[in-house]
Amino acid sequence: MFKLNLKIAWRNLWKNKGYTFINILGLSIAMASCILIFIFIRYQLSFDKGYKNDNRIYRFTTQWKYNSFEDYNQGVPVPLAAAARNELPGLEKVALLASSNEVIQVKHKNGTDRIKTREHIFYAETDFFDIFDLSWLSGKPALALAAPNTVALSETTAKKYFGTVANALGKSILYQNNVYLKVTTIFKDMPANSSIPLKIIVSYQNFYGKNNKDWNSVGSQIECYVLLKNGLTATDLDGQLSLFNKKHYQDKKVEGNQTNTLQALRDIHFSEQYGNFANKNITRKEIYGLVIIGLFLMLTACINFINLNTAQSINRSKEVGVRKVMGGERKQLIVQFLTETFTIALLALIVACILTELALPQMQNLFKDQISFDFFDHPVILLFLTGLTVVVSLMAGFYPALIISGFSPALAIKNKITVNSGNMSLRKILIVIQFSITIILIIGTIVILRQMDYVHKKSLGFTTDAIAMINVPTDSLSRTKYSIFKNRALQLKGIEGFSYCQRPPLSGDVSSTSFIFDGRKNEDFEVRTSMADADYFNLFDLKLIAGKIYLESDTNTGYVVNETFLKKMNIHNPQDALGKTITLNNKKIPVTGIVKDFNDKSLKESISPLAIFSQKNAYYLIAVKVDKNQLMPAMNKIEGLWNSTFPNGIYNAEFVNNDINRYYESERITGILFRVFALVIIFISFIGLFGLISFVATQRTKEVAIRKVLGASTLELVKMLNGSFLFLVFIANLVAWPLAYLFTTKWLAGFAYRIDLDIWPFVMAFVISMLTTLITVSIRSYKAAITNTIDVLKSE
Repeated sequence: MFKLNLKIAWRNLWKNKGYTFINILGLSIAMASCILIFIFIRYQLSFDKGYKNDNRIYRFTTQWKYNSFEDYNQGVPVPLAAAARNELPGLEKVALLASSNEVIQVKHKNGTDRIKTREHIFYAETDFFDIFDLSWLSGKPALALAAPNTVALSETTAKKYFGTVANALGKSILYQNNVYLKVTTIFKDMPANSSIPLKIIVSYQNFYGKNNKDWNSVGSQIECYVLLKNGLTATDLDGQLSLFNKKHYQDKKVEGNQTNTLQALRDIHFSEQYGNFANKNITRKEIYGLVIIGLFLMLTACINFINLNTAQSINRSKEVGVRKVMGGERKQLIVQFLTETFTIALLALIVACILTELALPQMQNLFKDQISFDFFDHPVILLFLTGLTVVVSLMAGFYPALIISGFSPALAIKNKITVNSGNMSLRKILIVIQFSITIILIIGTIVILRQMDYVHKKSLGFTTDAIAMINVPTDSLSRTKYSIFKNRALQLKGIEGFSYCQRPPLSGDVSSTSFIFDGRKNEDFEVRTSMADADYFNLFDLKLIAGKIYLESDTNTGYVVNETFLKKMNIHNPQDALGKTITLNNKKIPVTGIVKDFNDKSLKESISPLAIFSQKNAYYLIAVKVDKNQLMPAMNKIEGLWNSTFPNGIYNAEFVNNDINRYYESERITGILFRVFALVIIFISFIGLFGLISFVATQRTKEVAIRKVLGASTLELVKMLNGSFLFLVFIANLVAWPLAYLFTTKWLAGFAYRIDLDIWPFVMAFVISMLTTLITVSIRSYKAAITNTIDVLKSE
């Protein structure tokens, strides 16, 4: 029976090649988009999975809560690990994991460098290897890294440094230019979908901060992971943790209502408030957004199928009538028509898989992740494809099958079947839904593109053109060369400015602290601190509105604060702040100047209250302003000078503009996705519309011919055929506008600085949808209107 249904299905599909092509094209593009979305989401949801006890692994995080300020960090104070190990009985294992970027050298036998590179290394307490069951190729990690000056390498790193895993064992690498680390064990490479990208693990005994006892010292480079005892959850430890926080923060009067909480390993990759060592994350809202777009795509394609099939149902009426007279049951007819739909869905899936393979490299490039479309490695993909085909077949085919199989055999054989007004109403509703989705995406795309254009063009309050940030070694020997390097660099042709600093004016690297202003302790917020020499202000063109820049010195001689600092301190006249003292780290230093506000974070965040001061031992970057006309020659000269001045370091330079653009990477990707999927949905919608008007025009050929005989012009006939479709798209605009407004308003709310949402995106979407509908429908309507009336009416 199935074979017979398949044969009949194939015959009917081949007979109506044009409509079959439209259905397969629409479904295949939608299915390919859904497959791409699914494999991306599958990859994101797979982060930090596969560990033996992954449901029991958590990490500590830190929060601060002032009266009008809250802050969050994935880092913890160093002494927390030992205290938690001794005082929280619900924890089975506790381990600190610290990270840093260090120069690593592999030497030839004669002492010359064979490899010299800057690497992201980790210091791990031995309990870390009981929490995370890494795959070890040799040695016992807990023993191998117990002694100082020992190191574990990933398999790829071992081969990179020494050729083979066997060669690496027992060899040494030079770390920090003066310490040799012995390779005692090798582990398998961490998967790409891990929030802890371990490549080099150094004994915790070598960690420079291991003896830090300050509970107020928190940095994102130090994380603490724990393994809960069997049967416990983080909620079970709430009481213990509350007492722990009281003892170590409240009772010790640590600033800012500082506390620690537990975050599950499975939540790290999706966290909006906390980062991770891999610097990879995606919010669950973004995943939900992709799921909704995928559903929109499939819904649009299925609506096309339903509309075309119900419209074509009149052509199948005689077939249905004969089959019913011959004893065919309705359920058999439903199975037959569903078989046709399944055949189309299967053909569309094959085309979709080909399109997916072609689009995958572009998607990998967009998300900068190795996303796999491999059935054997990930059987869930095959399961998804099967489910997608079945769901699409049922969604697209069930309603048309129900309608066609319900025809009266007597009327069907006489070819007197008409699709009643109720079904026409449903078809109109489906067209409105389809175009509402299209219009929402058009409006969303326009708003996103306008906001990103605003972000890139908005003045940040400082200059960013042709300024490079160059790393500088911070060891004591290198610091003695800072002045010499600066003087020589300023003599190079094409170098227009030079400043030692901690960070550029806009940076995600945030250091903030509590403070005392003019003898009064502040409890409302923390001040963000940034260290730079006196040339920093001129180089970045930061505007002083009162006072002067502090004197050049190796230590802090004065603070330059911004306007936001004064506003939060309720100081209305900048002159009133000059000479007032700020106490940080028990040092009382006067305010010497007030700088005009500039955006110190991305435009998604408000400007911070800021204090800039000089502190030579805290500089680890150089800001260099270069003549635009001599950009590459000047950068090559500064690199050569840097390498000769700091021969033990690794040179790295990045332009400020490029760094700023990274803060909007997520929004850039969102914009690209909306553009692509909006175009896809527009294409699917309008090929469906073209197919539908083609059928309607065919059904009304005689009516058109009679109207022409009675004197109707071609323009009047085109208007007649166009009218109902344009009206439906107009209604779709009215439905889409409030929904699009809610979506775009919520998205823009994520930016502290954003465009005003005016009527123009809605007007543009209206014009695009109406104009495209008019063109699409008019092409087919015009063809119907100019048909030779004699050919149409000669049989009447």
